[in-house]
Amino acid sequence: MKYLFLAISCLFSFISFAQQSPIIPQPAELTMGQGNFLVTNKTVIVTKGGGLNKSASFLQAYVKKMYGFVLPVSATAEHKGNIVLSYARMDYSIPGAYQMEVNKNGVVIEGDNEAGVFYGVQSLIQLFPFSKSASLSIPQLLVKDQPRFAYRGMHLDVARHFFPVDFIKKYIDFIAMHKMNTFHWHLTEDQGWRIEIKKYPKLTEIGAYRNGTTIGRYPGTGNTNTRYGGYYTQEQIKEIVKYAADRYVEVIPEIELPGHSSAAIAAYPELSCFPDSSTKVPAKVAWNGPRTGKQVQQTWGVFEDVFAPTETTFKFLENVFDEVIQLFPSKYIHIGGDECPKEAWKKSAFCQQLINEKGLKDEHELQSYFIQRVEKYLNSKGKQIIGWDEILEGGLAPNATVMSWRGEQGGIEAAKQKHNVIMTPGGWMYFDHKQTKNEDSVTIGGYTTVQKVYSYDPIPKALTAVEAKYVLGAQANVWTEYMTNTSKVEYQIFPRMSALSEVLWTPKEKKDWNNFEKRLLHQFKRYDWMGMNYSKAFYDPANNSTETTKNLKKPQNIS
Repeated sequence: MKYLFLAISCLFSFISFAQQSPIIPQPAELTMGQGNFLVTNKTVIVTKGGGLNKSASFLQAYVKKMYGFVLPVSATAEHKGNIVLSYARMDYSIPGAYQMEVNKNGVVIEGDNEAGVFYGVQSLIQLFPFSKSASLSIPQLLVKDQPRFAYRGMHLDVARHFFPVDFIKKYIDFIAMHKMNTFHWHLTEDQGWRIEIKKYPKLTEIGAYRNGTTIGRYPGTGNTNTRYGGYYTQEQIKEIVKYAADRYVEVIPEIELPGHSSAAIAAYPELSCFPDSSTKVPAKVAWNGPRTGKQVQQTWGVFEDVFAPTETTFKFLENVFDEVIQLFPSKYIHIGGDECPKEAWKKSAFCQQLINEKGLKDEHELQSYFIQRVEKYLNSKGKQIIGWDEILEGGLAPNATVMSWRGEQGGIEAAKQKHNVIMTPGGWMYFDHKQTKNEDSVTIGGYTTVQKVYSYDPIPKALTAVEAKYVLGAQANVWTEYMTNTSKVEYQIFPRMSALSEVLWTPKEKKDWNNFEKRLLHQFKRYDWMGMNYSKAFYDPANNSTETTKNLKKPQNIS
C-alpha cells in the first residue's frame, strides 16, 4: 500500500507538472507546448556572446551537483539539440528581462543583459525533475519575462547571531534562485561588530564578542554564560562579494549609526557621550562577566549609549567607511539610523552646545545633522546612503534612500518628497515573525503567514502614479535575536521567500494566490530535493484562508 501511494503521488505530480509550469516567480507570459525535450550529458551549453560564462558555469555546476553528470560548455557548438544562451534586445524599463523557448530542438534562453540570461537559467532549472537521472525530461514551453521592480532584496542580521561564510554563500544562492538581486548585510549592532576594520583592530578583538547571551524570549530565563561571537575578515568579505556578483546579486553593507552602536563603543569608549560610564544592564536580564566599563550587549533591545556627534566619532566613521568602500562595489551603503534614543544627547553638555551652535531645533534635528554629515562624506566618495525611515525625523538627508519598516508611512512621505524608497513594512516583510499561531519555536513575536506576504503590494495606494516611480522595490528583513543556527534561518525564510519573489517580480495583474498555491506545493518538493529546511505552517488549517488549503492535510513525506 505504501508503494502504491507513492506511485499514485508521483503520477499525480507528473500530470500536474505537465499541465502547468511550476516556475516561481510566475513569468509575465508563459505558453505551454506539447511534448518534452531531453537533457543528457551529450547536451552542450552554447554561449552565443560575451559575458555568458557565469550563467553557463552556474547551470553546469548545478547539474553536476544535483544529477551527477557534466554538460559541456562551448562557444562554437551547433545550436540544434543543445541549450543556447544568448542576447536579444527587449524594450523593458527595468533590466533583467529574458525569453526562453523549449522545443523538440533544444532550449534557447535570450536575455536583455547578462542578468536576464541568468534569470532564464533559473527558470530552466525549475523545469528539471527531482530525481537523480542520466537524462532530464523538461516540458516544451515559451516564456517571455521581466521583473516588476528593480530592487528585489533579502536582509540578514549577522550581528545578533553570527553565521559562517558557507551559509552566507548559501543565502546568496537562495536570493539568486528566486530572481532577487540584493543582499542587505547587517554587519554591526549592539551585540556584535562583524566586519574587520584594519585601522581599528579592537572592533573585532573586543566588539565582535559578547560574554554571554540571553536564553529564551526577552528578558529571558537566564544567560548562556558562554563567550559568543565572530567576524568576517576582509578577504572573506571580498570572496562573498565576488560570489554574489557571479550570481548577479548586489551586496549592500550596513554599518549602523548613530544608535545600535554598543559593540563599537565597547571597543572604543571615546565614541560615547559618556566614555567613563559603565554599560547599563537592563533590569531582569541575566548578565555574565564584568559589569564595569563599556561592554558588548548580551541581550536584545534598544540601548541609551549611542555615538556622540563629535569630530572624533565622525573621523572614526570616515575611516571605517574608507575601508568598507574598498570591499563593497555597490553604490549604496546602508547607515541604519533607526531606534536611536536621545537620552544621552539630552544629558550631554557637548550635544546641547552643538544644538545651539548649529541652530538646531532639538535632538531629532541633531540626528539629522549626524546623518547628513555621514551622507556628505559618502557622497564625496561616490556612494549613496540608505537609512531606515527614522532618518526622516528632523529633516531628510538630501540624496538618501528611505527603507520604510515602521509600516508604509515613512515610504509614502519619502516618495512624496521625491526620494527613492524601499518598502519593508514589518507587518508583511519581517521574516523573524512566527508563521503559525501554534508557535513551534521562540520568535520575536508577530504573525506573518506566507499568504500575507503574497498579498503585499509595494506600491502604497496613497501614492500617485508619479510618486510611485520612487518606489524601487521591497525586501524582507531577517533579524536573528531568536535564530541561533542556520537551520532556523532557513525555516524562517521558507516558504515566505518564494511568495516574496512573486511580489517583486511578477506583474501585479498576473499574481494569483490559487495559482501560486499549486506551484508552491511543487516548490516544497524542490526544497526537499535541495535539502532546504522550511516551515510546514502552510498546512496548518488555522493559517489558511482558502478552501483548498483548509482541506489540505500535512503529508508524512512530501519529497
